[in-house]
This record gives sequence, structure tokens and C-alpha cells, in this order.
Amino acid sequence: MQERASGVLLHPTSLPGRWSIGDLGPAAYRFLDWLTSAGQSIWQVLPLGPTGWGDSPYAAASSFAGNPLLISPEALVAEDLLPASAVTESRTGPTGTVDFGAATVFKEDLLRRSWDHVRGSSNSDLLAELEEFERAVETRRWLADWALFAALEREIGHRRWSAWPAGLRQLEGQAVREARERLREEIRFQVYLQFLFRRQWQDLHAHARALGIEIVGDLPIYVALESADVWADQRLFDLDEEGEARAVAGVPPDYFAETGQLWGNPLYRWDRLRAENFGWWVERIAAGFRYVDRLRLDHFRAFVRYWRVPAEAETAAEGEWVEGPGADLFVAIEQALGKVPLIAEDLGVITDDVVALKQRFQLPGMKVLQFGFGEADSDHLPHRHTPEDVVYTGTHDNDTTEGWFRTLPAPERQRVLDYVGGTAADVSWSMIRAAMTSVAGLAVIPLQDLLELGSEARMNTPGLATGNWSWRFDPERLDAALAARLRRLTLLSGRGRDG
Repeated sequence: MQERASGVLLHPTSLPGRWSIGDLGPAAYRFLDWLTSAGQSIWQVLPLGPTGWGDSPYAAASSFAGNPLLISPEALVAEDLLPASAVTESRTGPTGTVDFGAATVFKEDLLRRSWDHVRGSSNSDLLAELEEFERAVETRRWLADWALFAALEREIGHRRWSAWPAGLRQLEGQAVREARERLREEIRFQVYLQFLFRRQWQDLHAHARALGIEIVGDLPIYVALESADVWADQRLFDLDEEGEARAVAGVPPDYFAETGQLWGNPLYRWDRLRAENFGWWVERIAAGFRYVDRLRLDHFRAFVRYWRVPAEAETAAEGEWVEGPGADLFVAIEQALGKVPLIAEDLGVITDDVVALKQRFQLPGMKVLQFGFGEADSDHLPHRHTPEDVVYTGTHDNDTTEGWFRTLPAPERQRVLDYVGGTAADVSWSMIRAAMTSVAGLAVIPLQDLLELGSEARMNTPGLATGNWSWRFDPERLDAALAARLRRLTLLSGRGRDG
């Protein structure tokens, strides 16, 4: 049984700051300190990988690498890895929302200046640490491939890797060796970025642990076609000879989309993964736990049966269910890593075999209060929760509670208020109270709901290709009064510690 605890869902990109995107700098430390003052013991984040087209953390260009846009220039200055003048003189962009384009321009300039500064310095200890990072067993599996992939993308111009010259597309030995030699300096820079990310994240994670805060990460089941993962291990994915997906991932029509969601990710060759005792997946899970304390497995039901959509289909409605790896994958994970703290994102079309897999491996599942009012006696309502559940008011894919409530038909709005109490004016906190007082072992609240924000603060709208992931919070709103209010509710519901 889970120990009762609670926390906040907030991706680091949503932190405030001057670089057009939140990062691992001072604002992240202030947020952790605020969580402590609010009596919280959990910080949940979204996937931390480098994002590609659409800026979605669920379509990262690597499921092992960290996102360089999260590297903090202020932290680089503090460690003498960047001249202070570089930060004070740098032009900055908008601070109210994330601007990925502007952030890329600002951060890349500063990061390249940092690399020039380090290469020209006499900091032999740091350079030795960098070499140790590059040689480490835990990075050997992915770092060289990622650095080459990122260097090639820069050289070729971010074209799809399936359109690269045949030798590079097919990873022919001579072509790869020539590319590594030709792009040696760019590859070293890309390695340096991963070194910085790992270093800054570990420092932040250590601060969280010192405060008694666990970080919950998020592992998408699928990876992006335009990723180093697929390019470097093509045999493990269902691709044709040209590197194009034969079929793609998605979900059938559901709460979010009447024609389903066509995600477009390539599907796994589970037969080949099984023949290798799921080694790639085991390494991916292990890599996740080098960053976080618990790991949410996104789209858990696809481990049992997944929705396969022909690559030429126009909508996900044209797909079919196909058998996944099932228990064999989780047996391999336990054999290699022991019992690790995973959370099953068991939302969507959940069948008895999905429940059985979750229960066999004693994985907590998810309940989302917003889903509880569309049907009678829904499993998502608090009176149906169990101590093994993780309850949310909403997730990164939901509208904020304020925005969701305003769009409900009048009878359903009344049903919500009849259940959670309060009035329409304080519905966010009424829903928060329902989550916190639930018997679910863990309660996680999106920061937008704590701030009582409307649809303008929504993080993601599934099925909408652009305009997502850009919300950032106003630091003036995260004050002592809000911390005290949340702390009182946390202590009242038995989820926090006093003192």
C-alpha cells in the first residue's frame, strides 16, 4: 500500500524566468522550496527529452537524452562555465509564455559560448569529469548515437533521417565513421550539452531529496520516428527499407477525439525485443530512474493490446487492436532492475487483462476526477478509489478544472457541485479537496488548478498539432498565502508532515 502523500504537476518549461522557457535554474529551486512550505512531498514532471516538431515532450528526439533548453545559464555562470557578461549582455525574449523558437536561439548561443569558455579554460577537473561522463557504462548505450544524430541534423538541416544519404540512413560503417570524423567538434559539443543537463538535473534532484521531495517522471510508451532511438535501432521498429513506418500508433475514438488520436509514432517489433529479453526497454527504464524517484508509464494499456493504424490512414478510427508484450516485459524489468516504483497510466479503454497485468505487478493506477462525472458511479469518483490509486483533478491532457467546468452542460455542472460541494466560484478548490481527501494513496494537483486558472492555462489539447506546451506561471501568484492554504488541506487529509 502506498504511503499517503501529495504533490504538484508542473513541467520545468512552465517555470518563470528570462530565457523564453523555464529551466533548471533559480526558479526551479524556488519552486521546490515553495512545495516544502506547502507541505508537499511530490513534484511530477513530463518527459525531459529534447523536443522536436510540435514541441511535445511526448515526441522527443531521444528518450535517453535531456533537453538542452532546460539548461540554466545562471547556473553555468555560478559554476564558472560561462562568463557572467554573456548573461548580462544577452538579449532575452518573452517571459509570459514559452517561445521555443526564441529559447532555441538564446540558449544555443549561450551554450556554445559556454563550450568555448570551457575548452579555453584550465579547468582540468571539469574536463576529466566530462570524459568520465562520456565513458560511463550508463551513457555508453545512447550518448554516442545521440550526439552523432544531433550533429547530423544540424549539418543536413533537420530533414527527416529517412531522407538522409543512404549510407547514413542505413548506418553503414564507412559512412558513420566519416561522419564522426567530419563532425568531431559538433559531436563533442552535443556531448557537453548532455553533461551539463545531467549535472544540473542531479544538483536539482539532490536539493529535492534534501527537502524530502520525490520527483515523479513520465515515460511515453512510444518514441518519435524522427529520433535517435529509431534511427540507431531500426531493427526494433516496424519500418520499411526506406526507414518509413509501416503502421503507426494511436488510440481509437475516445473522450478526447471522436475519430481517435493519430499519434504517428512507429510501432515496436515486440518479437525482436522479446528475443533480446527486452534489453532496450530495460535500459530505457533504468535511464529514467537515473533522473527521477518514481516513473509513470504513459499509455499502459498498450503493453497488453495496442492500437495499430495503417501508415496511410487519415484517422485513427481505421486501426485495430494488436497483442502487446504483456507480462513478459515486466518480468524482464524486474529480473534486471528489481522492484522499481512504476505508476500505470491506465486511462482510456481498459479491459480485464489490463487490470490483471497492473495487479500482478502491484502497480498503482490513475484516477482523474474530471472523468468522473460523465457516467453514473464512475471509477474516477472518490468513493470508488482505493489506496493503490493516484488521483488527479486533471492531467496535462485535460483542460484546467476552471476551463473544464465552464464548458459542461448546466445539469452536469450541478452534478459536480452536488458531489464536491461549494459553488461555481470555488470549483477548483472543491475538486482539489475531493482529491486530497480521497483514500487514494497519492494525490497530484496541476499547478493551474491551485492557481484557479481557466482554459488559457491549458498545457495540451490532444489532437491539436500546434499551440501546446507553452503555459508558464506568474511567480507572483505562488505566494505564502497559497502555500499555507495547501498545507492546511494537506495536513487535514493526512498527506503531509507538520514542521
